[in-house]
Amino acid sequence: MQSPNYQGGLQSKVVNHTKVPPGECCYFPPLTVQPKEVWQESYEKDVDFRLKAGNITNVRYKKEIKMRPIFYSFVYIVPAVTVVGLLLGGPWLLLAPLIAFGIIPIAELILPAPRSNPGQEESKERLSNWGYDAVIYMALPVQFLLITLLASRIGSSALVGMEIFGAILSVGLCCGALGINVGHELGHRTSRRHQLAAKVILSTSLYAHFFIEHNRGHHAQVATVEDPATSRKGEWLQAFWLRSIVGGYLGAWKLEAHRLGRRGQSPWTWNNEMLRLQFGQAILLLALYAVFGTKAMLAFMGASLVGALLLETVNYVEHYGLLRLRTASGKWARVAPEHSWNSNSILGRLLLFELTRHSDHHAYPKRPYSVLRHFDESPQLPTGYPGMILLALVPPVFFAVMDHRIPNPHPAQALSTA
Repeated sequence: MQSPNYQGGLQSKVVNHTKVPPGECCYFPPLTVQPKEVWQESYEKDVDFRLKAGNITNVRYKKEIKMRPIFYSFVYIVPAVTVVGLLLGGPWLLLAPLIAFGIIPIAELILPAPRSNPGQEESKERLSNWGYDAVIYMALPVQFLLITLLASRIGSSALVGMEIFGAILSVGLCCGALGINVGHELGHRTSRRHQLAAKVILSTSLYAHFFIEHNRGHHAQVATVEDPATSRKGEWLQAFWLRSIVGGYLGAWKLEAHRLGRRGQSPWTWNNEMLRLQFGQAILLLALYAVFGTKAMLAFMGASLVGALLLETVNYVEHYGLLRLRTASGKWARVAPEHSWNSNSILGRLLLFELTRHSDHHAYPKRPYSVLRHFDESPQLPTGYPGMILLALVPPVFFAVMDHRIPNPHPAQALSTA
């Protein structure tokens, strides 16, 4: 029977003013279904670290809504209506943006935002259920279908004028929500199969460098002045776009050059993964140009840009104004749930495969999306991601909503442009 003091991977010395035996208050689930002896070592290391650090956490483990794999297929409503728009043209091409940034933000103001988390047995069940992986792998054929259909319709001049703009915007939403977001989830997995799939689907949004920079750069530097993907308090979104996109791309090159340099290898060899990823994306662009023509290739590039801006807007919201403190040794403190903004709005959770539970993701990057958790100590967004994206597009309004919410336990805690 699960202990009522179960803490889901974050150890505390005292829970509700009661000393809890270590064996009863922690559980660190495996990344994949493995024999107990394989993942128990990771669990014990995590417990030991938290005991030494003396962290006190508050994780809710009351009965949770059953988030079954079928619920996460909700995200495919957007590509489905995008396909309809591409085939029918006209105002139908505005249906996907209307759903994503009209209907969903309004619904999230009405629907509950449950803070409950899956318990130990439920987490085990989710990790052993292939359906959670099947839902995200569906994004691969869907992305290639959307790209092909976009290129075909524009290359054949079936769509003209404002229809082209609507098509680029609709497919761009899918590039962000499916191409980059699913690539992000799979890129954190450890198997070669998952990582190869991550690189392929990221390439469908021309954002393959994200695989390198995000995992080895952003997660190491998040909530510090060294991270281009951490937004400062008072920083306009449009300025952040430029800083994060350029900084992330250049950062990926630097990371690979540094990795190869440690091995005594030149960065200008096929061992440089950035070179391989750029080559793959170039092949995709050339294929679209050869089969569908210049307009089709440019339309795909436009859709990829929309997807990139969507991703970077999410980055802007997720880390706005938060900063880790330095330890006595001068190093940045370990990443914890309070270093990322969190949202439990149910539609956003489903639409983005739990990316909105971002605090747990940064504290434990290897946790699959299906078992990400809410932490009471993590700062909470006032609404879901779709609504926050709309607010971020109007910086003065965003500042008015967010600046006073930035937790400030120390004068240096809020990362600012000042």
